[in-house]
Amino acid sequence: MPLAAAWLRQAWDEKIQRNPNSMALATTDAGGRPSVRVVLCKEIVIEPGYLVFYTNYESRKGRELAAQPWAAVVFQWDELRRQLRVEGPVVISPASESDDYFASRPWQSRLAALTSQQSAPIASRRALLEKLRDTAARYDAPNPLSSADADEDPGLRLPRPPGWGGYHLWAAEVELWVEGEHRLHDRIRWTRELKSTGGTPGQAGPWQHQRLQP
Repeated sequence: MPLAAAWLRQAWDEKIQRNPNSMALATTDAGGRPSVRVVLCKEIVIEPGYLVFYTNYESRKGRELAAQPWAAVVFQWDELRRQLRVEGPVVISPASESDDYFASRPWQSRLAALTSQQSAPIASRRALLEKLRDTAARYDAPNPLSSADADEDPGLRLPRPPGWGGYHLWAAEVELWVEGEHRLHDRIRWTRELKSTGGTPGQAGPWQHQRLQP
């Protein structure tokens, strides 16, 4: 986990891509059918060992995680010739943590989160923008469609929607991959057993590791 966090930090420091913290998140529904999308990793917590991301709990991924609380993610940093894969159980973040992060977002993003029923159908983009304007009017906010994210926060008190917040993806398996010459890549996988305590996988066994063939 320290090395995974160091890789992410290096990707940020070297500005190798627009969103170096982007990761593909794979979940499955109750029937075992997978789906994947890109989300942003907001933190790698080295100890006790989990990743943090935020989304709408009522979205497709939120519903799938409620039914099957296990996920897999992969980061790819082409410029660094590295990949990071993590798999493990997923639990909802503490409400206070989600509140703090929501309050740190640009006010336009907070309005959008209050507006959008993520993954639910809508008739048109015009209907979506009209819905956003209605939300802004409800909270006495400026028109977000004519504002940039860098604009000064007008001091709005915007509550975090109850259906929006964070997740902790606990690392039960981590694979670090480094591109090698002639496709002889370096792959090392770490695994550990996680035991649930009060619904949270808070007790972890020792890490085991093995080198994998490319």
